Amino acid sequence: MSVITIRIPRELREEMKKLNINWSDEIRKFIARRIDEEVRKRRIKEAISMLKETGSVEKGFAEKAVREDRDSR
Repeated sequence: MSVITIRIPRELREEMKKLNINWSDEIRKFIARRIDEEVRKRRIKEAISMLKETGSVEKGFAEKAVREDRDSR
């Protein structure tokens, strides 16, 4: 495992000490979630870019597909 260091205001650190929370674990989870979010955003952008390049999906396809799905229920 790697070690990182951050600086926070003293008042914030004092508040953290008052709580029974494993801050290292919380920060690891937060970083993992943020990485996942950013990777997903990047993949969506890449997919949109690929679709624009190929032109294989007609404009309004998603809206039409959602409506069809809702109507079929």
